[in-house]
Amino acid sequence: MSALPPYATTGQRVWFYSFRVICGLIFFFLIAPIIVIIPLSFNAQDFFTFTPEMLRLDPEGFSLKHYRDFFSNDSWQSAMWNSLQIAPVATLLSVGFGTLAAIGLSQQHVPFRRAIMAILISPMIVPLIISAAGMYFFYSKIGLQGSYLGVVLAHAALGIPFVIITVTATLVGFDRSLTRAAANMGANPVTTFFRVQMPLILPGVISGGLFAFITSFDEVVVVLFVGSAGQKTLPWQMFIGLREQISPTILAVATLLVAISIALLTVVELLRRRSERLRGMSPS
Repeated sequence: MSALPPYATTGQRVWFYSFRVICGLIFFFLIAPIIVIIPLSFNAQDFFTFTPEMLRLDPEGFSLKHYRDFFSNDSWQSAMWNSLQIAPVATLLSVGFGTLAAIGLSQQHVPFRRAIMAILISPMIVPLIISAAGMYFFYSKIGLQGSYLGVVLAHAALGIPFVIITVTATLVGFDRSLTRAAANMGANPVTTFFRVQMPLILPGVISGGLFAFITSFDEVVVVLFVGSAGQKTLPWQMFIGLREQISPTILAVATLLVAISIALLTVVELLRRRSERLRGMSPS
C-alpha cells in the first residue's frame, strides 16, 4: 500500500495510522494462540502452562521429550500413517473431479451452471456436523460406514469445493482462442487439454490440491462419524488426547502441523504469483 500523499488532511492521516493499528491488533488476536503453543511444545514438564524455568529462559525448562514421544508412540504413529494414507488419495480425487467440474462449469452454454456450482461448493458452507451426520446415515445404507473408502470419499467431497474455486479463478483469465487454435491445427480435445489448457491452469490446480490436502489432513468431525477405530487419523488422536488423557504431545503435534501448513501456504502464494505472471496480470 502506498504511503500518504503530502496533501493528506489530518483526518486522513489519523485514519491511515489507526487502520494499521486495528489490523495489527486483529492479526495479533488471531495469531496469539499459535504463538503460545509453539514454545509450550518444548516444555520439559508435562504441563500446558509456562513453568518458572521457561519464564526465566532456563535451558533446564526446555526439552524435546514431547516430540520424541510423538515419533516413538505407536498410537501417534498409527494415526499419522492413517492420515498419510487417506489425505493423498482424497486429494487426488478432489483434484480430478474438481478440475473437470470447474472446466465444465466455465463453459457459457452449460445450463443451470450457477445452481450446479452452488451445490458443488455447498460442503464449504454447510456446517461440518450436518455434513458428517448426513454422510453417516448415507454410508450406513450402502455399506461404506467404517471403511477407508468411505473416509476417503468423504474427505474428497470436502476438498472438491476448494479445487473448483481455485481452478475457476484461474480460468477467468484463460484465453479461449488458444484451445480453438489447437483444434484448428488438428489436436483432439484430450491433447488440447493436456498440452494447452493444463499448463496454464496448473498453478490453480496445484493450489486447490494443497487446500484439499490440508482440509483432509486436519479434518476430525467427519472422520468421527464415518470412520472406525482402524481409521483413527492424527486430528482424531489429538481429540482423544484432549478428551481422555491430557497429553502434552498434542502441543508438539500442533507445532508440526502449523509448520506444515505454513510451508503449504507459502507454496500456494508462490503458485498464485506464478499464475498472475503467466496471465500477464503481474509484471514480475
